[in-house]
Parts: sequence; C-alpha cells; structure tokens
Amino acid sequence: MRKYLLIPGPTPIPSRVSRAMQKPMIGHRSPEYGEILKRVVENLKYLFQTQNDILVFSSSGTGGMEASIVNLLSPGDKAIALASGAFGERFVKILGSFGIEVIPLRCEWREVIDSKLVARELDRNRDIRAVFATLVETSTGVVNDIRSLGKICRERKVLLVVDAVSGLGVEELRTDDWGVDVVISASQKGLMTPPGLSFISINQRAWEARETSRIYRFYWDFKTYREFLEKGQPPYTPPVSLVFGLDEALKMIREEGMETVWERYKRLAKATREGVKGLGLELLAKGNFSNGVTAVKVPENIDGSELLKVLREKYGVTLAGGQERLKGKIIRIGHMGYIQFKDILVALESLEKALLSLGHRLKKGEAVKRAKEAYK
Repeated sequence: MRKYLLIPGPTPIPSRVSRAMQKPMIGHRSPEYGEILKRVVENLKYLFQTQNDILVFSSSGTGGMEASIVNLLSPGDKAIALASGAFGERFVKILGSFGIEVIPLRCEWREVIDSKLVARELDRNRDIRAVFATLVETSTGVVNDIRSLGKICRERKVLLVVDAVSGLGVEELRTDDWGVDVVISASQKGLMTPPGLSFISINQRAWEARETSRIYRFYWDFKTYREFLEKGQPPYTPPVSLVFGLDEALKMIREEGMETVWERYKRLAKATREGVKGLGLELLAKGNFSNGVTAVKVPENIDGSELLKVLREKYGVTLAGGQERLKGKIIRIGHMGYIQFKDILVALESLEKALLSLGHRLKKGEAVKRAKEAYK
C-alpha cells in the first residue's frame, strides 16, 4: 500500500532532494561547502524576499524562535505576542522563560487578531520593544496580516518578529517591502527538505537591538554566525547532507519562480477546501485561510482519533489531528511541500470512504468533483 503524507510538516520531499542528500560527505570548513552555503543563503534571500542578512542554524523552527528572543531583548523588557493558536502561545512561553514581560493578545482559535488591537496596545504601552507574530498559525490554518503589522510597528519604531516556519515558500511574504525586522523559518515545510535546519533574516534595526540585549547566549549568538558566514563557514558542525538537500530544493523553487509557487499552493488549498465542503464538513477558520494547511471540524458523532487511524491504517493516508484545546475536534490536511493535486484527490477519496465507514452521511463523489472544479 502506497503511503501518502499530508500533514503540515514534515512534508514530502522531491526525489531530486533525496538524491542530493546522498552525495559523498565533505568537510564543513572546505571551500566546496563554503560555495554551497553562499548559494543557499542567496537563494534563501530570494525566498524571504529580502536583502537582509540570513543566518542558518542547525535546529528546529523552535530553536529559531528562541534565538530571535535571546538576541533582541533583555530580562524585564516588554513584548506583545499574538497568540491566536498553539504556535503563538509557544512564543508566549519562550518569552516568559527569559524574563520578558509578555502581553499576550488572544482570540478564538479560528480567527485573526485585528491589527488595530496591536496598534492600540502599542499606543498604551510606549515601552514595548517588540511584537511577535506567526505568519501561518499551523494549529488553525489561519494566516495573519503581517503586512499591516509591519506598517504599525514601523510607525511606532517597534521590532516585528515573525514565525514563518509554516508559511515561507507557501504564503506571500515580502520581508523588506512589509518592513519585517526578523523572520524565522525552517526546512521541513514549504522548503521540501527534512527537519533539522532553521533560518533567520535580520535587518539593521534588529542588529542594533542585538547590541543592547542582555540575555546570555552562546550557541544562538547572531554575531558569531555572521562572522563565520563572512568566511563561508558555519560556527559549529552542521548537518551537511541536509544542506545538500536544501541547496537542491531552493534551486527547484528558483526554477519555478516565487510567484508561480505561491499561485500553485493557492490552487491546491482552494481545491482542498472545496473538497472538504463536498464531504459535508465545516472548515475551522472563519477566513484568512492558509495555503499550506486546512483545518476541518470533525463531526460530533465521530471520534477524531479513530478517523485518523482508519485513514492511516486502511488507506495509507496520514493527516494531522488537532493540538491542545483542539485535540480530537479537528483534522488538518497539509498541502505544502512536494504535494501534487493527485495527492489531494487521493486524500479526499480516502476521507470520504473513512467517513462513510464511521457513519457520516455524505454525497459520494461530491468532494472530488468540487475539488477538480476549484483547481481549474
């Protein structure tokens, strides 16, 4: 039975990337590795839509989130965290662990936090140093309005830090044009590479903040990474084979073109949402739908865990469940990474069969029909 992985990370990877990772090992301080690292950084700049510095870390996306905090702030500083889901709440936890006075802005876990609330909070608290936000709240399938936040933060001279782990390469993100000071991402989602690498873009305002930050750091120090990058090296031993794979994945994105990639994911997402509606299911998000993941409410008469088990064991289709307060209440369909339209159709067909076997009433064939119409 063929296996289909449609979760919001890690995502399927192309055979080109797999082959690249099988290349013979080289030294991470060799001139050859230096050339690869230089090319990777330049192509990441294209992906981030930035001319800012980009640093590459051997870590998960959460490592990148922590790195952004320890390089920008000091204990006792004030910061806003937009907590509209599990990953916004993660920023709240990390900030609090370093003694930052966090002002969490929350909403229902299917909505977008209104940028006007952020502006109002910044105007009430003139000593806030930074705003932390997510581009895509993976737990709910909602996209936040980073463009508006960038304008608000620039006008008030407050740093904007964005977790784009589930958004980079999938959603439109224009780091420089939108005035985002720091953007964090990772390898295992839209970049079509296995987990283990994170990336951070840093503008001049963020570098100035790093000079005054008083949180202790060693492994995460931005300055150390920049100094070594100027020599074409990483400061510490990287996962060399992953970098080989990333290099190939970025070449593929450049070949297709960023605008074309964004449009492709938009079509896949629209087809998925329409297919889900054809199953008689309700989308979790009220709007601002992500192009990388769709969150779907599980019918009240069906056990969400059992539904996922049937899909995985009987049909070879792996979807994701809900996180924290949404556990058992939703399923999440990932359509980022190396996902094709035919994979979406297989997932919808399998979901239809699984739902029928568990007693859900639906119109057979409607999901695939609506998905195909939407994809056109």
